[in-house]
Amino acid sequence: MPFLELFDETLDINSTENYELSVQAGSDELAFSILDTIRNKYVLLRSFEAEENNQFTASAITEIISKDDFLTKRYRKTNIIMPSRKFTLVPAQLFDPGKRDEYYLYNHVPEEGTVILSNRSSDPDVFIIFSAVMTLYESVTEKFPGIMPWHHSKPLLNYVSRSRKSTEGDHIQLHIEKDFFNLIIYRQNILKFCNSFTYRNINDILYYVLNTFRNLEIKQEETIWLSGHTEKYDDLTSAFAMYIRHLKFSEPTGNFTFSYVFNETVLHRYLNLFTLVNCE
Repeated sequence: MPFLELFDETLDINSTENYELSVQAGSDELAFSILDTIRNKYVLLRSFEAEENNQFTASAITEIISKDDFLTKRYRKTNIIMPSRKFTLVPAQLFDPGKRDEYYLYNHVPEEGTVILSNRSSDPDVFIIFSAVMTLYESVTEKFPGIMPWHHSKPLLNYVSRSRKSTEGDHIQLHIEKDFFNLIIYRQNILKFCNSFTYRNINDILYYVLNTFRNLEIKQEETIWLSGHTEKYDDLTSAFAMYIRHLKFSEPTGNFTFSYVFNETVLHRYLNLFTLVNCE
């Protein structure tokens, strides 16, 4: 099981009542971070990844949480996100809670063994309706009672809404997960496009992104902001560099800093996890 751990020497397992815990739970990875709320500094990151070509079962996620020394503690606040490709956005002023499942079914075919959930995002003011694997959802909510998981696009949209205000022209965010990606486009501070696509290889990502650019008449001189499973000089960025002049990596921003130990990892990889604390 691939494993990553970064921790600051000031981290105190007996002081978790002063910490904020953020967890990302999915079939491919369970990752969590700890923010010291007294100093507003991230002091720990742990990530457990499923073996290549495999996925975590709900029982595997339960076992990891049950055995982890920090995940079994109580915190000042706990946040949870669950990555999911299938989601839809509904403007808050049009949202009817009684029709939540109906909204979802407009865009997606129901799958056996899933549960439909919803969160509200403040900017843009929309409800995010998404599906999650039922057994995984039950496992996470059992281990963190009273905490409603959020869709991963909630912190992603929050990050883009903050960043776009300093961007002239279009703001384009490309977030890469292991088997799907999100493309978010703002134009003149208005959300013009937000969707997810499955992919098998880099050519699939190039096709969907460049086709969207063509349909929205976006110039290749615009900047694409990258986050998630990509890094400088990898195959994805090298392929995009043939068509897009400006590629930049998103850095988590907010009322927080990072311990020096985080210099050892690329922060954009865990953009959603780190920016969870900005969400309400």
